[in-house]
Amino acid sequence: MKALKSVLKQSLPTWIRVKLGRSILLPYDVSWYLGSKSWMGRQRLAALKNRHQGERCFIIGNGPSLRKTDLSRLREEVTFGLNRIYLLFDQMGFSTTYYVAVNRMVIEQCAQEIAKISAPKFISWWAHDVIGLTSDMMFVRDPYRGLGFSTDATRAVWEGHTVTYAAMQIAYYLGFQQVILIGVDHSYQAKGNPDTTVVSTGSDPNHFDPNYFGKGFRWQLPNLASSEEAYILAKIRYEQAGRQILDATVGGKLLVFPKVRFEEIFATPPRSPYPFSV
Repeated sequence: MKALKSVLKQSLPTWIRVKLGRSILLPYDVSWYLGSKSWMGRQRLAALKNRHQGERCFIIGNGPSLRKTDLSRLREEVTFGLNRIYLLFDQMGFSTTYYVAVNRMVIEQCAQEIAKISAPKFISWWAHDVIGLTSDMMFVRDPYRGLGFSTDATRAVWEGHTVTYAAMQIAYYLGFQQVILIGVDHSYQAKGNPDTTVVSTGSDPNHFDPNYFGKGFRWQLPNLASSEEAYILAKIRYEQAGRQILDATVGGKLLVFPKVRFEEIFATPPRSPYPFSV
């Protein structure tokens, strides 16, 4: 039993979880369906369904390109912040409308900081045991059964090797007509096998702040190929529903979504979809 608990406390990449089999996740599955903590979170999430129907939102990645982006333009917009975006809140002068974190390793190391964020928070169920429940926290659950795109966030939210993909599904559930990406650089200087856990030995060159994954921080090397597969599925699902994902990242390397200039978006009022056609 001790060995099982030890494994459960590790931040395992998806492919390892799959190889170990569903049995290792059984306690998490049971508590998801029967526990009061998950039930409360799902009730809060259900109350948000289609709250933003027909609106636009911004999903803010954490790439270095944010340093070249005028984030003050987002003050009146609906925004999703990811992982350690809160390091930028003081500079921005405001916090994001919503917050998303699904990587257990990030959540475990930043739990106290995340809990202090003054915004509705969407957190992975697989990390519910390493972060205290707050009144504005909701849990989402990746079923770890291949890759899917969920239109009902109370039932499932696939991680797709990137928190950005999780945010796309949550935005869909909240009813957004148009999602605009910024800071999704899709480019890393780090080398090594995807999903490998590493410990930072110095400043972080891959994000907007050198302290983002600073010295001593444990994190997993990105899996850009797998995340692209997830993005392609998100594009398909949005377009099938007559919705849209645009990419306004300055100098971003991601080629899945139509590109749009960040400055041009604000010719339309806040929250109103930007009139873009391919």
